[in-house]
Amino acid sequence: MNSHDNVLIVGAGPTGLVLALWLTAQGVRVRIVDKTRAPGTTSRALAVQARTLELYRQLDLTDAVLAAGHRNPALNLWTRGTKRATLRFGSAGRDMTPYPFVLIYPQDRHERLLIARLEALGVAVERQTECLGFEDCGDHVAVQLRAADGREQRCAAAFVAGCDGARSIVRHQMGTGFPGGTYGKFFYVADVQARGPAASGDIHIALDEADFVAWLAYNDRGQGRLIGVADNEDADRADTLTFDDVGHRAIARIGLEVDQVHWFSTYRVHHRVTDRYRQGRAFLVGDAAHIHSPAGGQGMNTGIGDAINLAWKMAAVLRRGAPDALLDSYEAERRAFALRLVETTDRVFQFITADGPFADFVRTRIAPIVAPLAYGIDDVREYLFRILSQTLISYHDSPISEGQAGEVRGGDRLPWVRADDNHAPLAAIAWQVHVYGAARDDLAAWCAVQGIALQRFDFGAPHAAVGLQRDAAYLIRPDGHVGCADPDASAARLENYLRSCMGQAGAA
Repeated sequence: MNSHDNVLIVGAGPTGLVLALWLTAQGVRVRIVDKTRAPGTTSRALAVQARTLELYRQLDLTDAVLAAGHRNPALNLWTRGTKRATLRFGSAGRDMTPYPFVLIYPQDRHERLLIARLEALGVAVERQTECLGFEDCGDHVAVQLRAADGREQRCAAAFVAGCDGARSIVRHQMGTGFPGGTYGKFFYVADVQARGPAASGDIHIALDEADFVAWLAYNDRGQGRLIGVADNEDADRADTLTFDDVGHRAIARIGLEVDQVHWFSTYRVHHRVTDRYRQGRAFLVGDAAHIHSPAGGQGMNTGIGDAINLAWKMAAVLRRGAPDALLDSYEAERRAFALRLVETTDRVFQFITADGPFADFVRTRIAPIVAPLAYGIDDVREYLFRILSQTLISYHDSPISEGQAGEVRGGDRLPWVRADDNHAPLAAIAWQVHVYGAARDDLAAWCAVQGIALQRFDFGAPHAAVGLQRDAAYLIRPDGHVGCADPDASAARLENYLRSCMGQAGAA
């Protein structure tokens, strides 16, 4: 094993903190640095999606996040001062995940919770410490840092992870491109105290002509976030704009009256995905690798998903001697997802913000009629929730995805079965085998030799309903995705798969 068995993480936002937490929990030494003096006190990221909450069970974070956040059970669409549709998340997601809602939990509070958990594991963020660059030395990476007192130091690590945002120094040093563009619209965001019918705790979106506003509640007492379109003519004086300078017509039309503005900011929205997520011993994670519109609250969750995907693979290489090629699957899986996500959020965002009479007509007359009709169809409702919640994420084309049993393929997130809560064992952050029905003796013996937990559940209608096959074997990765699905439950096939993926290291 390489003498350098640690990871240097650049950037202590949610993505970097989650990467540090998951690596530390798996026994990997980390150092996490951030050039800011302190955690942020304002934030743009708000939504914590169901898939993130599922993964947070691995470090017993979910209950704390749920207690601190606010569950938004429905999305209300408004046009011209009239509520046109209410789309309820619970009816769509109740059989897909334990968390059929959108949790609103501001990023600044979220970061403080993650920092506290990381400190409890003995790791502190090194503040006012800037990454100046790095050199890949073949068997390790040498990183140049500048501390708060101005002194520079050179440190060695097995890998460097750039979690340092859209202007990433790690990406710049890698020399990878960041193709994409910037939307023409100019936006504002404000944390406010408000009152009125819309301040009841749901999400409200107004799709008015030449105006747009979204209200995301922090609680049912009128605290929340407003996101809206600002006048492009004001873009040149963005630094001096206040909440009073932006249009309030759409806000008033949803019955919201703002009593106090806690903070206000303006911004442009970009959409970009880097060419490479990995170059040698350097990796890009979160906003350093991809940025996109805020439609659907996907950004922070995607970064967290990146971090957990990378963490178990780094741990496998550093702690269990898995082949370096395993790390190539990080880019193969997460970049493909980011490209699809940017395309999806781009279409939604363009629809919401398009100008012109026809766009206004479709947005204010057609969409309010079509949306509730489409949402009333079970398959449509469930598909939309899967996209929003990120429970639809699959890695079918990954080099470490193999097989199909029933409707479940290698690369799929393990379907959740309410009756069993078959996701509970995934808290182990370890390879495991799931069998729904009878487990073959040779399979049980192989699992015992490998040190892999065998989770067996009685097969029934709920399992068939989510696409699982009776008596098949599903080899589950440490991130809850199916690595290999074998309808014959063959120990030999799982052995061959594991050797191809993990080499002689095995799973234990």
